[in-house]
Amino acid sequence: MSQCFDIGDETLWNPSNGTSRMFQRQVAVFEAELELPSGIGPMENGECQISPDTFEAFVNALLARHRITSHGIWLALSEGFTATVLVLAERAAIKVDWARHGATPEATLEDVQVSTATGLSAPADSAAWAAGLRERARELGQRMPR
Repeated sequence: MSQCFDIGDETLWNPSNGTSRMFQRQVAVFEAELELPSGIGPMENGECQISPDTFEAFVNALLARHRITSHGIWLALSEGFTATVLVLAERAAIKVDWARHGATPEATLEDVQVSTATGLSAPADSAAWAAGLRERARELGQRMPR
């Protein structure tokens, strides 16, 4: 059995029940972390509707938040979720402004990692950051059934 994540009549993703439950729980975590709704509705009768406008705002907020951290554990915990969201965004034809997100963060850095040996860590180089996320999303997208 599987569940569908849809925009209108188009299915963006059709994961197994367990994968769907885990993803939905992560959605709730990141909605709380970002203090922003995701646009990903509840699962009802095996189907979940995604509101494109709300989801677009969530995707961009998630990328902005991802960009202003240099904490290795935060990045590790969020990378798979962020890549999955990027696959859904691409399938939904949501445009991501990689140039804006890849620029040097204007916001105050959050969840930075400080080492006694190396000091304060900085966010990854913009090109490397964007390329890494895009590659991870590409890999996941090949394994995510529609």
